[in-house]
Amino acid sequence: MAYLIAVDIGTTSTKSVLFTETGKMVQRTAVDYPLLTPVPGAAEQEPEAIFSAVITTVQQVVESSKINTTEILCLSFSAAMHSLIAVDSEGKLLTKSITWADNRSAKWAEIVQKEKQGKEIYLRTGTPIHPMSPLIKIIWLREEQPEIFGKTAKFISIKEYIFYQLFGEYVVDYSIASTTGLMNLKQLNWDREALELANITERHLSRLVPTTYIFPSLREEYALLMGIPSYIPTVIGAADGVLSNLGVGAIAPGIAAVTIGTSGAIRVVVDRPICDPQQRLFCYALTENYWVIGGAVNNGGIILRWIRDHLADAEVLTAKTLKQDPYNMLTAIAQTAPAGAEGLIFHPYLTGERSPIWDANARGSFFGLSLRHTKAHLVRSMLEGVVYNLYLVLQALEDFAGEINSIRASGGFANSYLWRQILADVFNQPVSIPEIYESSSFGAAILGLYALKKITNLEQFSQEITFTFHHEPILKNVDIYQQIIPIYSRILTKFQEEYAQISQLQKEV
Repeated sequence: MAYLIAVDIGTTSTKSVLFTETGKMVQRTAVDYPLLTPVPGAAEQEPEAIFSAVITTVQQVVESSKINTTEILCLSFSAAMHSLIAVDSEGKLLTKSITWADNRSAKWAEIVQKEKQGKEIYLRTGTPIHPMSPLIKIIWLREEQPEIFGKTAKFISIKEYIFYQLFGEYVVDYSIASTTGLMNLKQLNWDREALELANITERHLSRLVPTTYIFPSLREEYALLMGIPSYIPTVIGAADGVLSNLGVGAIAPGIAAVTIGTSGAIRVVVDRPICDPQQRLFCYALTENYWVIGGAVNNGGIILRWIRDHLADAEVLTAKTLKQDPYNMLTAIAQTAPAGAEGLIFHPYLTGERSPIWDANARGSFFGLSLRHTKAHLVRSMLEGVVYNLYLVLQALEDFAGEINSIRASGGFANSYLWRQILADVFNQPVSIPEIYESSSFGAAILGLYALKKITNLEQFSQEITFTFHHEPILKNVDIYQQIIPIYSRILTKFQEEYAQISQLQKEV
């Protein structure tokens, strides 16, 4: 039997997942780490802790599975997007890993967005002008942390940091590079004008390679810690979002992948780079022949966590007493309210928003609240609001990718029957939940097999994916949601005019 180890470097944890050569998941291990918020707007992580998690999870998955390590074909990597780390000429850390959720560069995103050059850079690089973008983070460091900027020899992502430790060189795949706002998608090279805007050169960035690039051997010391032979090849892999599409089999026309975890996204695969003149969508590389366009949203499961922490003390206590999941209790309460929450509409922008409005100042709001509404309506409207926002992204996607007729969904939301059905009803599309819930890891494994030439095309596993749940739209609910969505959109347009002022007032308090 031959195996692959897929390593998925995520925002809240790193996972190592063992797959057979035929795509069966054998073993999974994970190590969590915190998101640090030392000052308002910050969202950082310790790179050393994440590197340790990579070593530990690989070691644990090998040990717990008791496989013969000579049967391991390769390691293949997936990683979260938009992180930035500054290192000096000796490779020493000058910053922590500044994650996609860090909002301290919001001011500079607004400045660049207002300039014509900003839109032109987006149209060449595919990364919207937003605080998540490493390009904007570099500008923020230059303007507000000049002592760090001046000492920086390389600006890298957390994935590049891991690979520098494992292999001693700065290398970045086209996929992660395409999420920086610094790579020209058509030329597959660093974009000259983006570099000039950031006041850096190519020497400040890593060497670009395809997502199928293979490192022939690991540093011996780390191979020993992982418990694997150093000669096992490592496939550099890609970004987690694009690999999730591959992992759920959403790479054919008409099939979209939806992920709702802490945040969320909807993505489709196209055969060439495509950028939206209205700047609603991203475009990231999977391989040179497969590109993923879509929209990422800040507010997914984090909305349900906010409800749990601030509105559900009684439910949390009851769940603890009954040894149940408080999230299941909350969605059960929401299910007692009808579709549409009797006219209660929630805009889910508790942490600003990325797609489709790309506004870090955006804030959440209820509209239509009356005395007749209960906690059940509040919770249901918040679940619906997350899906309404994703539906706006879907509409933008269909302008470029054609009609979507099937949804493959993954993420923590898939544990909720209600939330899965809301997605099917709002989108008016069938929704299927793949059996392998580690979609980014599975995508990394498929890409690893492709890089090793064990499979001839990336579609090979698509027809073999099995599903745990399938939802068809409920027509009476579809009718209700089709009436609400235009109202949701019109209110959003009006509220957008006020977000900046509200955000400023909150900062002054």
